[in-house]
Amino acid sequence: MTLRALLGATALLTLTGVAMAETEITVATVNNGDMIRMQGLMDDFYAKHPDIKVNWVTLEENVLRQNVTTDIATGGGQYDVLTIGTYEVPIWGKQGWLASLNDLPADYDVDDLLPAMRGGLTVDGNLLASPFYGESSMVMYRTDLMEKAGLTMPEAPTWADIEKAAAAMTDRANDINGICLRGKAGWGENMAFLTAMSNSFGARWFDENWVTQFDQPEWKATLDFYLNLMTQYGPAGASNNGFNENLTLFNQGKCGMWIDATVAASFVTGKDSTVADKVGFALAPDNGLGKRGNWLWAWSLAIPASSQKQDAAKAFINWATNKDYLALVASKEGWANVPPGTRTSLYMNEEYAKVPFAKMTLDSINAADPTNPTVKPVPYVGVQFVAIPEFAGLGTTVGEIFSAALAGQKTADEALAEAQAAVSEEMAAAGYVK
Repeated sequence: MTLRALLGATALLTLTGVAMAETEITVATVNNGDMIRMQGLMDDFYAKHPDIKVNWVTLEENVLRQNVTTDIATGGGQYDVLTIGTYEVPIWGKQGWLASLNDLPADYDVDDLLPAMRGGLTVDGNLLASPFYGESSMVMYRTDLMEKAGLTMPEAPTWADIEKAAAAMTDRANDINGICLRGKAGWGENMAFLTAMSNSFGARWFDENWVTQFDQPEWKATLDFYLNLMTQYGPAGASNNGFNENLTLFNQGKCGMWIDATVAASFVTGKDSTVADKVGFALAPDNGLGKRGNWLWAWSLAIPASSQKQDAAKAFINWATNKDYLALVASKEGWANVPPGTRTSLYMNEEYAKVPFAKMTLDSINAADPTNPTVKPVPYVGVQFVAIPEFAGLGTTVGEIFSAALAGQKTADEALAEAQAAVSEEMAAAGYVK
């Protein structure tokens, strides 16, 4: 083909709209139900942004955390949009690794974000991630099994209430476990649950001088109670179970109770649940010390500062976390399946107020205080994590130790001693303790 013919063909294609400049972005996300649902609604995005193509990388959460952390720390540039949480944002923001979202369009309505979520994702006045859904944790329980046991779940139960209910609902002959809790190792898996739980037992990771506290009686009380609860009333192989595995067990009718993320409420009452019409909700338990065992988290979308496609990435984030997206999900899936915990307007919506878990979710979120997470004073912020760069590694190490204890490979005392030694050594090496 001659140069003139080639130029003519190109001009013709452009005029007819056949060849349009297309920007491809890669989104790294977690394999949770709300994120999978979003991928099924992409026709709406493409109708509004025909010049942008989205490539998905969907990963189990431990793998996602490892991949995106490695990529952004090394400047790998694999992703244009990252799914990260309230742990990463302040740390990465201080490093200058994330692009500001302060210039999102007016219809994004940043003032509509719940203060707890907006605050956790803002660094030095810059919104560095947009919450896709926000969560705390709460008790989800089988109302029919509680009634059969002659018990009533308090709206604000204690751990003693939970143990009593777990014992009453356990029915090994019919493959019903009294309780299902996270056991899979990971700083965002079993340690998210156990750290939040430990707060209610009066435990803490570090004292005011960053001295490790796993050798203290509060941590022994936490781990002993957890292991006893899971050994007597939990499922077999619990050390392999994280959020998704326990969700499956609960939906199959194999858990009397499950204490986990509030975002799970729409799934345990949804079409895939065999017990959808038999689920009740309560606040995460306490021990009478003034702290509940619930966390605060937001899976959020952020842009690496190194991305060369920030305009397209911002267009996607605005679509995925806008109020219009909540209305889109409601129109397709019903209000119960709208991503929760991010916007004030959602909790003022009369239709959403009818959702049985809406108020409990908001109450649980409001009950968590990242700036004052423990009974005794601490030098860190974060409810189910410690907001220091070293925590991802420390949490994973301790998570592996405690998961091994749950699997029966070591005693609680051995696990706590091992955790104490490992964390103390790392904190000394990092310069926290002289």
